[in-house]
Amino acid sequence: MAAPSPWPIIHAERESLIADVEGLTDEQWATASLCAEWSVRDVFAHMTATVKMTPPKFVGKFARSGFNFDAMAAKDIARETAGTPADGLAEFRAHLTDKTHPPGPIDAMLGEAIIHSSDIRLPLGISHDFPTDAVVRVADFYKGSNLLIGAKNRISGLTLKATDADWSTGSGPEVSGPMLSLALAMTGRSAAVAGLTGDGVAILQTRM
Repeated sequence: MAAPSPWPIIHAERESLIADVEGLTDEQWATASLCAEWSVRDVFAHMTATVKMTPPKFVGKFARSGFNFDAMAAKDIARETAGTPADGLAEFRAHLTDKTHPPGPIDAMLGEAIIHSSDIRLPLGISHDFPTDAVVRVADFYKGSNLLIGAKNRISGLTLKATDADWSTGSGPEVSGPMLSLALAMTGRSAAVAGLTGDGVAILQTRM
């Protein structure tokens, strides 16, 4: 049986994120996110650019950026932060229910919604409960993918085991913790390692 479409969850998570950030101060927008070298506003700008992305747009932007993803992302962030935070919120809201996405599996967009919104919320102390099955789906996607962030290689030779869900993967020294912390660590968020335990944590930390 085919997995259900992730779009309803993606759209719901986008809406929840807007509700959580629409009252942020300039200082909060400037807070360092969990995503290396990006502020909270940078991450939100990246998300805004991504919700508007289509395969043809991606190819064109990627080519104009010298086939360098980081350079392309930097240009997108500069473009999306040219106005005020309120302008950025309005732009994101205008595309909240869009189903466009860059080339690649749709589950990558679910990962975008969960991982990047956590990049924003956690440094600001904003709590949010994601549907467990959605986080599991994201982890299942990333465990077999090196797309952009190298998650598959990062967890190679390790056993990851959730303490709040019936989920585990891999073999080797164990890394255990909450499902969201595991997903964040898989995608290179070093701050998430603090919430993990086990003999494999030190190994995972060296791969961040």
